[in-house]
Amino acid sequence: MGFCVCNGAMTNCSFGLAPGMLTIMPSTVVCSALPMGTCVNCIPFVNITPFGLCTSLANPITAAQTAAAFGVLTPGTCIPTPVGTWAPLKPSLISSTGPLLTNDSILSCAFGGIIKINMPAQFQVMTK
Repeated sequence: MGFCVCNGAMTNCSFGLAPGMLTIMPSTVVCSALPMGTCVNCIPFVNITPFGLCTSLANPITAAQTAAAFGVLTPGTCIPTPVGTWAPLKPSLISSTGPLLTNDSILSCAFGGIIKINMPAQFQVMTK
């Protein structure tokens, strides 16, 4: 089983040029004193921060800037636009707001990107 995703997890998008962060609002489910994420934590600018610049030509800003540069790819401002909710999830881990996120969960963006968890903000401590 993967690690559960908590508030402050680092994310990245396949078309983004910078890492993002996942913000989880306080909930009843906590791990390591941090709120744990669920499948519904996919609201742009609330749960998912932008990934700097976007290189996808499906992004209208990138497409317009690339056209203005005579076809030279010019990344535009990232506007996270999730399609659906996080998947695949571990259905055996369920909270009051839905299945919990794990570090193998992904989220699709309307502009073609895949948002993944880089660092889940939950760590396993090894002891002697």
